[in-house]
Amino acid sequence: MSETPTIAVVGSGPIGATYARLLLEALPAARVIMLEAGPQVTDRPGESVRNIADPVEKARARERSQGPQAGEFRASLGIPAGAVVEGMFTARQGTHLLDFGGEGSAHAGNFPAAAAASNVGGQGSHWTCAIPRPAFSEKLDFIADDEWEDLISTAEALLHKQSAAFSDSPVGAAIRTLLDREFGAELPEGYGVSTLPVAGDPQNDGSMRWAGTDTVLGPLIEPGTDAAGRFELRELTLVRRIEHDGARARGVVVEDLRTHEESFVEADAVVVAADAFRSPQLLWASGIRPAPLGRYLTEHHVVISTVALDADRMSELVSDEELEAELARRAKNPADPVAAVNRIPFSEPEHPYSAQVMYAESPPFPLPADHPAASSRWGFVNMGYGVRKFPRIEDGVTFSDVEVDYRGMPNFTIEYDLTEREEKEIAEATERLRRAGRALGTFVAEPRLLPNGSSLHYMGTMRAGTDPSTSVADPFSRVWGFENLVVGGNALIPTANTMNPTLTSVAIAVRGARGLARRLGDVRR
Repeated sequence: MSETPTIAVVGSGPIGATYARLLLEALPAARVIMLEAGPQVTDRPGESVRNIADPVEKARARERSQGPQAGEFRASLGIPAGAVVEGMFTARQGTHLLDFGGEGSAHAGNFPAAAAASNVGGQGSHWTCAIPRPAFSEKLDFIADDEWEDLISTAEALLHKQSAAFSDSPVGAAIRTLLDREFGAELPEGYGVSTLPVAGDPQNDGSMRWAGTDTVLGPLIEPGTDAAGRFELRELTLVRRIEHDGARARGVVVEDLRTHEESFVEADAVVVAADAFRSPQLLWASGIRPAPLGRYLTEHHVVISTVALDADRMSELVSDEELEAELARRAKNPADPVAAVNRIPFSEPEHPYSAQVMYAESPPFPLPADHPAASSRWGFVNMGYGVRKFPRIEDGVTFSDVEVDYRGMPNFTIEYDLTEREEKEIAEATERLRRAGRALGTFVAEPRLLPNGSSLHYMGTMRAGTDPSTSVADPFSRVWGFENLVVGGNALIPTANTMNPTLTSVAIAVRGARGLARRLGDVRR
């Protein structure tokens, strides 16, 4: 072990950034090399694309995230302009479908909306910045409550948590009042209608600078800092395989996607934090194949709708002067359509779903001019109910040793089905959504279940746990049987969850980074 250890981090999203930052802070002589297959799409590495004011520049950044062949790199993978439709079988802006069709398809027949982002910052450049805390059975049972509180608090600090974003919005407050009238008596104390915690920094003009991976990287990308001098970020660099002897990782073989030259990056430790599909794919390609690898795939299923706020009910709670003041404030930042975000959090047994209610002045789709709500001055809410998927070994990916994907990596087939248990909770959540919509106004888009994979929150394929027969990583995120190979991301979450898992994954990464730093420090001594 070198006195100046080198850690290779595969993936540049919030999880990889957490490892990079905490390791460099804990190990004053360490060096981190971060490897990202996609391009850098923002001036500041990993910044949220939502912060780009110019719509042309924003669209360009999103296009370049749609795979390394998008935009000027376009070949077979980039999503054509105009083909991105929220919640349909095409990918959301900034992502590309895993099952992109043709030779090398990911065979995601039962998971058609599976998508990923390929760019510096990963999904941290495109996410909604929602960071609700896991609760009840969503928490990891092998971490004690006091340590879990510390891990979550550290993760919230890294992501710049705001617990009362848009709380000064009178329209947002009125929405909470109407929802509380409908559901408040049914919900346990502390888990009622509230504002949604988000990641970002409020600005003086009332807007939000949304947190991206750059927020987590912090001093690592600030010129002149000690940490920046020991941090290297390589874009358009695909990790082909991990070199190892079955117990220790020696480093990674990488391909420069611009020149197609391969080279070896020697490392004292390797952290794999790509995503829930491409991380296990890399392990498989490297001959690291524990039985649970790729299995226990979960997401949270999403039932969505759009509602026009009722003028009579809203005017009882918000004066004309308050509404006009809010609209005037919103006009200062027209590039960001989100005006207020509320929620009903997950709780057991009363409310085993997560509801997210986003207020906006305009619907997410154009309404006909003669639609009754087309000229609504009170605006709209886009609502989603997240419903859990219970982990099963039957759900997951099966890798091929014969067929390869578009990058020459082992292709995989996604196997996934809903059970009666999930169907029942989806039906219950749909009825709750109808109640919420009726309490707020009139549906302009009826509740509907999005296709499997639409959440973009894929979990479980490298789950952490205490039993090697049912988990890929130990409680400190180290791959079973390896001394210095650590994995990270939503793939480690072993529980059934209902809403945005980023905060949970960052908390798990904090634990993993602290453990790896201790081991590297002990070896050096």
